[in-house]
Amino acid sequence: MPTALITGASKGIGRETAQAFASSGWNLLLVSRDENSLKNLSNEFKDVQVFYKALDLNQPKLISPALNELLDNGLYPDVLINNAGVAWTGDLISMPLEKWQWIMQVNLNSVFQICSTVVPCMRSKGGLIINVSSHASRNAFPQWGAYCVSKAALASLTSCLAAEERQNGIRACTLTLGSVNSTLWDSETVQSNFDRNAMLSAQQVALELLRLAEQPCNQIIEDLTLMPATGAF
Repeated sequence: MPTALITGASKGIGRETAQAFASSGWNLLLVSRDENSLKNLSNEFKDVQVFYKALDLNQPKLISPALNELLDNGLYPDVLINNAGVAWTGDLISMPLEKWQWIMQVNLNSVFQICSTVVPCMRSKGGLIINVSSHASRNAFPQWGAYCVSKAALASLTSCLAAEERQNGIRACTLTLGSVNSTLWDSETVQSNFDRNAMLSAQQVALELLRLAEQPCNQIIEDLTLMPATGAF
């Protein structure tokens, strides 16, 4: 069975992705801050191997040791899905520095750290990295400045990683999303009044991640953009 490592796995897109992959026979390595939710989720899967690790991606010194502990269980990912992300809405210039650093750490720096730890383990047999991005990486949205910057940088990181790791049989791509009806909108740091019924569902995103993961190893979809039919919000 192939194995997928999924961050932000306890809720929203991450949870739906774990369920979709398990239903398709993938073993799972799950990462999230919420250990109880990870435990409950892992108990749902009876026919695949599941290991999990509670980890706050805003704690950079904990990332590599926690991932190494997770990998010590003996499963190595064929696919790495960097899904975890955060947002903050408000005036860019008046944004507190600690909020800026928080968004950059979770949305960008942690992805670099995760890849730095996991990719060397993937080189022996190749693999695929899917970084979940946003159409905010290509557009400027007022009140979403730091989020836009973090996702634009993530897209660039993905391209650079793909160019460097191609020689090692490792592919890297982005899934670029429009608005998704996920738990992001329930965050204390996000203020919005969008019609969430018109958004993509987390399940739709999970199925696209599965399709990307199951593409032949001799091809790469460098970026797949998935938008609500009604357009951007």
